[in-house]
Amino acid sequence: MKLHELKPADGEKKKRKRVGRGRGSGYGKTAGRGMKGQNSRSGGGVRPGFEGGQTPLWQRLGKPRGADFSDPWRVEFTPVNVKRIVLAGFSEGDEVTPQTLAQAGVIDNADEWIAVLGRGEIDFAVTVRAHRFSKSARAKIEEAGGTVKELPWQRGGRRTR
Repeated sequence: MKLHELKPADGEKKKRKRVGRGRGSGYGKTAGRGMKGQNSRSGGGVRPGFEGGQTPLWQRLGKPRGADFSDPWRVEFTPVNVKRIVLAGFSEGDEVTPQTLAQAGVIDNADEWIAVLGRGEIDFAVTVRAHRFSKSARAKIEEAGGTVKELPWQRGGRRTR
């Protein structure tokens, strides 16, 4: 077999329908559009969603209210429990920041806003820098001899990741 002998399989290529090219083509005169009516005209047809005068589905359903709307001012924080700081391998005197959490694989991206939550126990002193702390997380870290430092963050739409 040579390159010039290659051809597509039978039935693979379909010729496009050329309408309005005379009676012999089978699609002459009205070009497959029938006799008269809205759909025979240029630009004819109904708009998307039109149901022949019946109230369309999109009008019958009504508008979303309450929980169906999303708050444009919502800020998403990535939760990190105290237990995850211990399991990530941090030790006495370490500084826990979004960057070190990302390097340890606790969070996906160092640009995320972090909220430290209080599940788990910690028994060594670390400095934790995050955007938010729960009361229990703050108490557990400080009770172990560590320090808590809040990083600045601001409202103004969802955090882009």
